[in-house]
Amino acid sequence: MNKIERQQHIKRIIQAQRIGTQEEIKKHLQAEGVLVTQATLSRDLRELGLLKLRDELGKLYYSLAEPMTTPFSPDVRFYILSVNRAGFMLVLHTNLGEADVLANLIDNDGIEDILGTIAGADTLLIICRNEAIARQYEQDLAASL
Repeated sequence: MNKIERQQHIKRIIQAQRIGTQEEIKKHLQAEGVLVTQATLSRDLRELGLLKLRDELGKLYYSLAEPMTTPFSPDVRFYILSVNRAGFMLVLHTNLGEADVLANLIDNDGIEDILGTIAGADTLLIICRNEAIARQYEQDLAASL
């Protein structure tokens, strides 16, 4: 895995949940099959320009200095009526006959963290690599409704 791909993983992890230590980030990366040394992770965090913020209880956590751009093409949002999540899967509702069109758009986007799609007439199931990614994509897609 190259540096850009690894840093994209780090961005998704940081946006999906509040993480306060490099060790936590390293564990999440390992859970996704990304092995990284502490020195490399430290350099990645510095290059990404992550900020350390304090939550309402005073606990520090990492945050992106700039929002992550969506992995979905703009056309995808046109078809979505609703978004729901069940664990690591997303269920999208469309107008009748549009779920397969939406599935083709998402499949053609080539998003690494989407393992596959299954389309019915007005419902699309998206299988994500893990729950954190599904949560991030749910928030991303729901924000545009």
